[in-house]
Amino acid sequence: MKFGQVADPSIIDFTLPKDHPKTKEILATSNGNDFNIYIGCAKWNKTDLKGFYPKGTKDELTYYATQFNSIELNATFYSLPSPEQVLTWKEKTPENFKFFPKITNTVSHFRRLINVTDVVTDYATSVQHFGDKLGMVFLQLHDNFKPKDFDRVEKFVKDWPREIPLAVEVRSAEWFAEEYFEKFSQLLEENNIANIIVDTAGRRDMLHMRLTSDTAFIRYVGANAESDYARLDDWLERIKLWKKEGLKNLYFFVHQNVELASPLLSAYFIEKVNAEFGTEIHVPVMAETKTLF
Repeated sequence: MKFGQVADPSIIDFTLPKDHPKTKEILATSNGNDFNIYIGCAKWNKTDLKGFYPKGTKDELTYYATQFNSIELNATFYSLPSPEQVLTWKEKTPENFKFFPKITNTVSHFRRLINVTDVVTDYATSVQHFGDKLGMVFLQLHDNFKPKDFDRVEKFVKDWPREIPLAVEVRSAEWFAEEYFEKFSQLLEENNIANIIVDTAGRRDMLHMRLTSDTAFIRYVGANAESDYARLDDWLERIKLWKKEGLKNLYFFVHQNVELASPLLSAYFIEKVNAEFGTEIHVPVMAETKTLF
């Protein structure tokens, strides 16, 4: 994932910002004591995750699902999956596995949320075949999709089928100006939609700490640098606070500019999460010895 990549990560201030005041209010309204944690990578491709798979692995997804409990499914961004494809993916994974598919780029990038009812219907019909293995769908808008088109986002959100959990990521820097960001966040809050948080070196403005539901959907982009581990430690501290305040779901997906290191970071973070929360999430193992740098 090259988004937000910088030439020298050592000059970046990776300090997590303070929570938005509304975050605590949102979490205080959460019901129940369940805390669901899903941590995964963005791909299962053997080329990207070189060294992760044992030699002779015949089916990458089947093996990946023995090591992780979830996947941020970016394949659905590039082409609309058929129900048959979804069922194939589903059947290759164990009972507790979850898929988090990205909405196809026909909706977000080509039609730019205009006249998308037909594609959304087809997409929703397909991903519903994941059944209990569907975690949350997410919409990622193009960098040049700006607040002047807020009405399109509003219509999309209000028309979205409520039976499918949704998260939204905006990328243009203009969205994060206070006058626009609160309007956008309020829209998501009113419709129980998660506001995706992106933690990447070159776009610190996207690290907003404004939850809009009792779900934290975090896309963490390491910099293939020593600071990646300390950043994960900081995230654990923030998640501990959010859990105390009422966080119900944590969806945390690890990216890297050089993706082969993603399982390494994931393993480190899962070990920390298990120690802190008493969970027994499987810690992924690299088939070949690798280092982060």
